[in-house]
Order: sequence, then C-alpha cells, then structure tokens
Amino acid sequence: MPWLQIRTHTTPEHIPQLEDVLLECGAMVVTFEDVNDDPVYEPELNTTPLWNQTKITGLFEADADVESIKPILNNAAKELNLTLDFKIEILEDKDWEREWMDNYHPIQFGERLWVCPSWREVPEPNAITLMLDPGLAFGTGTHPTTALCLQWLDSIDCNNKTIIDYGCGSGILGIAGLLLGASNMVGIDIDPQAVQATQANADRNDIDHSRLEVKLPPCESDLQAQIVVANILAGPLAHLSTTISALVAPGGQLALSGILASQVQEVIDAYTPWFIIDSITEREEWVRIVGTKKETIN
Repeated sequence: MPWLQIRTHTTPEHIPQLEDVLLECGAMVVTFEDVNDDPVYEPELNTTPLWNQTKITGLFEADADVESIKPILNNAAKELNLTLDFKIEILEDKDWEREWMDNYHPIQFGERLWVCPSWREVPEPNAITLMLDPGLAFGTGTHPTTALCLQWLDSIDCNNKTIIDYGCGSGILGIAGLLLGASNMVGIDIDPQAVQATQANADRNDIDHSRLEVKLPPCESDLQAQIVVANILAGPLAHLSTTISALVAPGGQLALSGILASQVQEVIDAYTPWFIIDSITEREEWVRIVGTKKETIN
C-alpha cells in the first residue's frame, strides 16, 4: 500500500520535540537525514551527533488524517518559536525489500578476493569469495576503510598465520583472512552484537568453529598474532596503541584504518615506538597505515 510522508528541516536542538510530536500524531517511524551532506567523522564518546541542518521525516499510513495533523505540527513549531515548512507527500507502493537488496552487488578487493551478498551469483567461481549480508553490526566492505583493509589482506601472505581482527564488527576482515589462508582468527570487539554477527558470518562462509574465536576485551596478556588489523577510529587507535601493539608478534604486520588524512601523524606517533611504518595509503580522505613490529624494542 502507499504511504504518507511528512518532512521538514530543522536544527539538532529541536529534533526531540518534533520527533515526539510526529509520533504522537501517529507516525509509524521517524528518521533523520543530513540536508547538506556534511559528514560526521568521529563523534565524541557516548554522543549521538546530528547535523546542523537535519531533515526529519515522519512516515504515516496513507489514510492518516492530514487535516487534523497539520494544526498540531504548526502549533508545535509556534511553541518552539520556529517557522517550519512541512512537506506532505504520498510515497508509491514498492517492494522495499527487493529495492534494498538490489543496491548490494559483489565487490572485488585486490586480485583474488570478492565480497558477495548471499542473494547474488558469485561473479568469479574460482575466486576467493566472502559471502556477507548487510545486517547486524558494522562492516560490509563498501566503506573506504574496510576496502583498504581488504585490499591489503589480499596482497599479503596469510597462509598458516593467525590473524587478529581488533574491533571486528561483522568479522569481515578476520573472516577474509581465513579465506585467504590464515589458520585461525581471533576477533575482539566491545559490542556483544559484533560477537554474534562475526559468528553468524563465519557460519555463512563455512568456517569451522575451531578456527575462530571472538572475545570481549580485555584479552589474555600472551595473545599475539602474525597479522593484526584494526579498523576503528583515529582517537581510539592512538589511545589503544599499547594494547594493540602488544597483540602483534615480533616481525608481524599491523594494518590500521578508520583514520582521516589529517589524523595520520597522530596515529604514526603513537605506534612508532613498536613499529617500522611500511606504507600509508589514502582513499577518499581515509587512510590505511601498515607497519612491521620491531624484533627488539629500545
């Protein structure tokens, strides 16, 4: 059936009141979008940032009584001392699930590795294919930071090595390492949902449970791997440099991402006591830093 959509533009401080009014008027769901396409790169801890100009939209059933809703919205705007233009539109009926699924395509990373949603045909039958559906927790391969890490994993020798995926999210990086030949993987994340998502994605890719372990921090002090990848954000990467560095075996490789180009030096400075920096790669303002663990630490 069709739907009725009511939307307007406002500033973050007025979002809670307008959201409450839309819900009280019968909105089935209320969503927020950026008006000006301004990115929010690294929010402060325990905050939910909204854009300076935010589009707030209420979705109603098509038979909602618009004439009774209009004065309620206008009164709410008046009480907030705002002049708001409420746009009312009818949305055509669609197979929304099919349209959502059609937006996801197999993606190639490097020479061998593909990430493919389960409802798509694998484009290269002889390629290394990671089956991954968008869903619980972060990480589908579409973000530049994930792509940078996947391309790096495809380019190195993972055979018979242990890989640690720090901040594993969906487990995409660690599972890719296993498919590329790593003997076992340890995923670490603070979010219990990430643990669940990683285990589910391992099952989807026929990874034997004996090759994979997912942990909540802190981890045992003697845990080390020849390959460690951490795709989080620059602030946590710098703050956790001692913890993450300790996970890399001497002579092992570390890939860090989730870093903006303007934040590279901060992260490098945090890791140079333990690592020789091998390469810095940039993609769409995001950066991957790769280093090798020193055999001896001065």
